[in-house]
Amino acid sequence: MAGAKQQGRYGALVAKLFKDRYRPGKTHVPFTRDDLRTAANALRIVLPKNLGDVVYSVRYRADLPDAIVKTEHGGRKWMILGEGIAKYAFRLMKLEPIVPNPGMSVVKIPDATPEIVARYAQSDEQALLSKVRYNRIIDIFLGIATFSLQNHLRTTVEGIGQVELDELYVGVDRRGRQYVIPVQAKGGSDKHSPVQTLQDIACCREKFDGLVCRPISAQFMDNETIAIFELTEEQDSVRIVEEKHYKLVPASQISKKDLEAYGRARPDL
Repeated sequence: MAGAKQQGRYGALVAKLFKDRYRPGKTHVPFTRDDLRTAANALRIVLPKNLGDVVYSVRYRADLPDAIVKTEHGGRKWMILGEGIAKYAFRLMKLEPIVPNPGMSVVKIPDATPEIVARYAQSDEQALLSKVRYNRIIDIFLGIATFSLQNHLRTTVEGIGQVELDELYVGVDRRGRQYVIPVQAKGGSDKHSPVQTLQDIACCREKFDGLVCRPISAQFMDNETIAIFELTEEQDSVRIVEEKHYKLVPASQISKKDLEAYGRARPDL
């Protein structure tokens, strides 16, 4: 109930910000962190100490208020992007949703997650990142050797401001090509964010010049199936390159029939 109340307050706040600045025909509506305080005072809303949580919550955990959504047109949707230190903007963009395809087949993988890690993981996101890491799912999905470089990397990117990458991998293939792989993990009620993917790509482009960027999104589905997406940027939009679903199970639950089915699959799949 407290979470729903907070989402309601944050929604009212961003709706106020948008209403005060939007005019018909606009596709770019900028605002600053100080504008959050002004709008909060006008609505008598108590802001959290971390003002960034307001923007993060609306971007990744909840839908935009109806008052904003009803101004969308042309197949485009409003997104909130960073545009510098403590600067943001509503931008009308054509971004496809990143959601798991329920018709995908599921590949079983022997679960190598240490039991003590599985027991004490504190959140869906952390549990997901741990399972992906310990089971080398990025390696399996991309077909290259990868290594976790850092998780929850916070840094600044020119023209965007502060960004946070859920986890960052580097990798190498059999021809010696090197890769940087930002991983976005979503569990619980959090939603995949094309905006976060665009920011991850921009960060890798600036910080890891010369490495091939292959952004990944991971999400828990029903029965703890893990959906993995490779994404790409196309003309200010985000597209799915490939999607696979994996389920971590005890080795004894992978039958001979399963192995025969996997053996019939083409090597490039």
